[in-house]
Amino acid sequence: MTMLKLTTARIAVLLGALLFGAMAQAQLVVDITRGQENAVPVAVVPFGWTGTEVAPFDVAQVIASDLHRSGRFEPVDLDKMVDRPTTGQEIRFDEWRSYIRTDFIVVGKLMPQGADRYAAQFELYNVLNGQRLAGTEPGRELTATAPSLRALSHRISDIIYEKLTGVRGAFSTRIAYVTAEGTPPKQQYKLIVADYDGENAKIIRDQDEPIMSPAWSPDGSQLAYVSFEGRMSAIYVQTLRTAERTRVSARAGINGAPSWSPDGSTLALTLSRKDGDVDIYTLRLSSQELKRMTFDPGIDTEPTWSGDGRKLYFNSDRAGSPQIYEIDVASPERATRITFDGPYNARPRLSPDGKQLAVVLQDNGNFRIGAVDLKSRSVRVLSDGRQDESPSFAPNGAMVIYATQVRGRGRLATAGVDTQFQQTLKAQGDADQREPVWSPFPVGR
Repeated sequence: MTMLKLTTARIAVLLGALLFGAMAQAQLVVDITRGQENAVPVAVVPFGWTGTEVAPFDVAQVIASDLHRSGRFEPVDLDKMVDRPTTGQEIRFDEWRSYIRTDFIVVGKLMPQGADRYAAQFELYNVLNGQRLAGTEPGRELTATAPSLRALSHRISDIIYEKLTGVRGAFSTRIAYVTAEGTPPKQQYKLIVADYDGENAKIIRDQDEPIMSPAWSPDGSQLAYVSFEGRMSAIYVQTLRTAERTRVSARAGINGAPSWSPDGSTLALTLSRKDGDVDIYTLRLSSQELKRMTFDPGIDTEPTWSGDGRKLYFNSDRAGSPQIYEIDVASPERATRITFDGPYNARPRLSPDGKQLAVVLQDNGNFRIGAVDLKSRSVRVLSDGRQDESPSFAPNGAMVIYATQVRGRGRLATAGVDTQFQQTLKAQGDADQREPVWSPFPVGR
């Protein structure tokens, strides 16, 4: 085989890996697949409603679901609750301690405030000692319009989660993912943005050519992604608020795997040049300045930045099989190998605290999501599927979202980083999903 044919074949392998799995539809339903044995019991009492009509939204149900999906809490069933208090003064703590196994209780009210405007009050208490831990003060209620009541509920969940764990809640964040409907060669691809739990899904891009590798900008206002419009790969940046998009890289060969620098000025990406070699480059968006980061004849792809922007992690087959490497952006000529455990480690994504890499690894013949401790180099397996890929950390580092296969269909799933909790976000219908990526925290909160 000639060198040209060998290179072409390797590029085909790379594209096959990038296109691995099927893709899908917007409506999602959460299915808990593995619970957490030591989850903390918490009672989220249905909120009181002071209006004359039917309550417009069930705030407590969303809060309970959020806390449950975190894997750290187990909400008390409604039929087991002692009563339905709506303020701390109404809680009969002696009865809750005597008859219900719960450590914490959340109570609250939803109140109308004129046309299509609502206010919510909530309080969080320690059931054991009756101590008030968090809540809205009188006159400082949280307010929202009817379409924003779900977002308001997530904000309350964030406050409760942070108070009880010391970790910032990520319930007000979003996910982006890619879907495909139909059967080849006639498939329709969509880039979708939704709340972290799959609700409020919105189609960002809809086309009949593949879409791949979405990546959030650091401020959450834009998505970079790969599109195969005209049967050629190109990287686009799209502003979510306006839907305006710009093609930033359409060079001959592969344009793939965009990753934003922490300051949002630069993309790391994968390009194949005239010699057919596949390498990591950085592209400064304002000037289109391109800088080569890797120089090995192996396939180097899937870059991700360190939090300070000084390093890039990526996977390469330069040692014979995919492994994770690290380079210094200022002097990238020398790469340091990070992973040595197992024959396959790929698709690295750095945790928000910079201490771990989420990777796709090979575990007993299956492809699963793992976490590599960058200090000790120890590896923990987080998922238990047979064909898991595309990991992405929640912005608080507590969970990872990834793509998996359920009965031959592409689905999205999450796993706790420090818990055994797992759940699948199942599509409504027969379509597939893939390429999930978790957004940063909302700006200004």
